[in-house]
Amino acid sequence: MHAVVAAALLHTTAALSMAARGLPLQPSSKVVILGGGLQGCASAYYLKQRGFEDVTIVERTSVAAAASGKGGGFLARGWGSGPTRALHEVSFDLHADLAKKLDLKTYRKIKTLSVTGELGLRGWPPADKPAKAPFSPDAPAWLDKEDTGAKLMDPDTAQVVPKELCEALFAASGAKLVEGRASGLEMDGDACTGVRVDGATVPCDAVVCAMGAWSVLLEDWIGAETGLSVPLEGVYSSSIVFEGSPEVAAEPCALFCAEDSNSCHLEVYPRVDGSVYLCGIGGSDHVRGARLREGGDLQDASLMKANPDRVA
Repeated sequence: MHAVVAAALLHTTAALSMAARGLPLQPSSKVVILGGGLQGCASAYYLKQRGFEDVTIVERTSVAAAASGKGGGFLARGWGSGPTRALHEVSFDLHADLAKKLDLKTYRKIKTLSVTGELGLRGWPPADKPAKAPFSPDAPAWLDKEDTGAKLMDPDTAQVVPKELCEALFAASGAKLVEGRASGLEMDGDACTGVRVDGATVPCDAVVCAMGAWSVLLEDWIGAETGLSVPLEGVYSSSIVFEGSPEVAAEPCALFCAEDSNSCHLEVYPRVDGSVYLCGIGGSDHVRGARLREGGDLQDASLMKANPDRVA
């Protein structure tokens, strides 16, 4: 499930972002992080870098259970615009730095091509062939030259398998992992003193909410007292990973494909082991509200199942 992820260091219910403005948290403070995805594990890692030793991640399913374990992992430095441009640039460089520090095996620089699949645009059975589109000399040998047009889109992109990055951040953070369902916050006035997990309380001085789309649960926990609104939704999308081949492993190249006859814009990411990650195949389901709460069909990441009907 892909989602805009909310991660806020919560010390008082009055202002969720006060930590970023200098709340008096000390390295001796107890910090509980809700969610074991990339945001949660990165928060734990950087807290460790700042000297925090008592950090606990509460995760209902497992580390990297949702989008952080199933994403494509494509990285582009110069694709931001407006207020996000600087974020793209810093993030791209940060991934390269983390790859060295964490010894990530799946990180690498790759080029990206823009691809037109003429056969797909003509449909099936194929009609008369249109004029041949240009084919870039940068294209890999495993890309069909007969029915494909390709041109270089960006020579300086990169990739990493998100699951490896997430698990490496967690391991390097030294954080404790509590597996269970968080169901609320213990409050003492404006201060959060603990997180309720499966009937017990995990004590804390601050809590980071990094539950992805499930961050909407904060509305149930403290919304009435604070007026907090968390306008998030998940996008439940399909992806396919094809088995590896030596040809693909030898010539890595990401592909961004033009719209095909099914109105899909495929994205193709070959990985270090030669396998191919494919997304952009349509049929996304926007998940919100009761579906993310207790009793909903996607109340936790373990309920996300492979759908064989998406594969012909």
